[in-house]
Amino acid sequence: MKTTFTAVTEASFVRKTALGVAGLAFVGGAVAGPASHAFAAPAVHAAPAMTTVAAVTTAKPGMDKLVPHGTQGAQSEISLSKDQLANAKAITGTAKKLGMGERGAVIAVATSMQESKLENLGHLGDMNDHDSLGLFQQRPSSGWGTPEQITDPTYAATAFLSNLKQVDGWQDLPLTVAAQKVQVSAFPDAYAQWENQAAHIVQDVWTK
Repeated sequence: MKTTFTAVTEASFVRKTALGVAGLAFVGGAVAGPASHAFAAPAVHAAPAMTTVAAVTTAKPGMDKLVPHGTQGAQSEISLSKDQLANAKAITGTAKKLGMGERGAVIAVATSMQESKLENLGHLGDMNDHDSLGLFQQRPSSGWGTPEQITDPTYAATAFLSNLKQVDGWQDLPLTVAAQKVQVSAFPDAYAQWENQAAHIVQDVWTK
């Protein structure tokens, strides 16, 4: 049974407010360097239409292992372009390759949704958050890799997931806690709003 959403009015979200709340460009991003330097977080960018929906209990078969703690707080949704979906597939495929399972993929996809709306962002000039780049807004100056590496979806996902893997008990942490352990964002609770949509994305693309 597919999850039913209860729409909540999103009055007048000006673009800067939406991105600011999401941790984009203004103060968000992967501030700290990676836990391991073996791989070592957007700026004003056309924000996709975003809908805020009430927190729900997910009832779709198999969703309990993707969202083991249930969603935390109101959930947000965006419509995905082909490029955004391709980036989600790249993240999911990387989680599978690293043996981190669907839960690892959900955490990574939700983190990227928060940091860049699943868009592989390059440097956005004066509106950029320091030197943050790519799907996870990772920073070359913090040891995440070169600009070329960070803007490669597979590399960026590998860097994020490799560091998540080093977090003790990451599989059992609430999503926003696990994501924050890696990203060290100024908005540590913001990742939670994407968990429901991230879980559905991962479930849809996991075997494709």
